[in-house]
Amino acid sequence: MDDILVQARDLNRSYRNGREQVSVLRGLSLELRRGEAVAVVGPSGSGKSTLLNLLNGLLPPDSGELRVFGMDQAQLGEARWAELRRTRIATLFQDGNLIPTLTVARNIAFRAGLAGLQEHAGQALLERLDITATANRYPDQLSGGQRQRAALACAFAMEPELILADEPTGSLDQATAARVAPLFFDAIRERALGALIVTHNTELARRCDRVLELRQGALEPWDSALSS
Repeated sequence: MDDILVQARDLNRSYRNGREQVSVLRGLSLELRRGEAVAVVGPSGSGKSTLLNLLNGLLPPDSGELRVFGMDQAQLGEARWAELRRTRIATLFQDGNLIPTLTVARNIAFRAGLAGLQEHAGQALLERLDITATANRYPDQLSGGQRQRAALACAFAMEPELILADEPTGSLDQATAARVAPLFFDAIRERALGALIVTHNTELARRCDRVLELRQGALEPWDSALSS
């Protein structure tokens, strides 16, 4: 099994704003391995969410080379990307991305089922994330922090190989984040996942194996002294 999950070289991505073409990513390069957690920091609007959506196939790069699980993204069609998102790539969005018509327990079971797994760890995940009482509630009955933990449970239930997380503790209070973060990183180590974590939380970033800053469209080593 190849240890390298993501290889990106010279990725470029822009979008049109009226008549103006705005460049978001410029010559971005990245390598992510199994069992590794990499944090990406940077100001709002720097392209962090765009990067996540390139890596999960929701957006194509304008140019450059991207390989995920050893496969060239240019040769992956929409159906193959959708399969990867069901079975191997878990994306944690800030809003939780839960199905509003399903309870928390059913959301977890549904996510496992999409990955071709029988749901057998739902209760354990709820207990580990301290949201057992939410099992029969619907997403609109949850607080922001509960939704975020439910989304984490859904991600773990699908047993992914790659996690792409956008502020995974952003809706949690400090005490809850301190309890949840170790579970997140333990899962990465225990299951040899790869994780790319977009965050403004410097404490969360420092728990990662590497911290990169998205600056002027490219990833550079993070200088924490400049951010403190």
